[in-house]
Amino acid sequence: MRKLTYFVACSIDGFIGDPSGDASSMFAFLDEEFLAYLTSTYPETIASHGRAPMGITDAPHRHFDTVVQGRGSYRIALDAGITSPYAHLREYVASRTLGASPDPHVTVIDGDLVARIRALKAEDGELGIWLCGGSRLAGELLDEIDELVIKTYPQVYGSGMPMFGSGFAVTDFALESVRTFENGTLVRTYSRKR
Repeated sequence: MRKLTYFVACSIDGFIGDPSGDASSMFAFLDEEFLAYLTSTYPETIASHGRAPMGITDAPHRHFDTVVQGRGSYRIALDAGITSPYAHLREYVASRTLGASPDPHVTVIDGDLVARIRALKAEDGELGIWLCGGSRLAGELLDEIDELVIKTYPQVYGSGMPMFGSGFAVTDFALESVRTFENGTLVRTYSRKR
């Protein structure tokens, strides 16, 4: 069974963006040390248009071969004129309002999201599925998430878009590792307690 991993950036107080979803303030922490970590440990999470400038065009996938994101996350790429932001992965966008996919490489999930994720998890393969964002999507898929990789930047938002846009539900995860960086960023990895 393949894992669904919510690999996400957030503030210290658990927000993945401001009230409008903007997380650009977090870009300040993408320094040389942290980018070296991302490109060596999670190279497949670097958008396709950023891979060549970072020298990782042909970097092998280490964790994921599939990405799932919500319409809001995908909209950022579309607004920049990019219809396939992760062309090196199988791309899915969960949206009931997007309509037809603007790119033949991107599959729109507009029906039973949980059933589709379960089908993806049941496929053969060693690499997992990256849940890229956003908040409501993560909330809908909370029961399907096997692993959390949380990049916590040393900022407090006070309010905004929470990591999980869902109702109250206690879900236990076990801390597997913590990596710290000189710029104050933490990367915490958790696995779901069964």
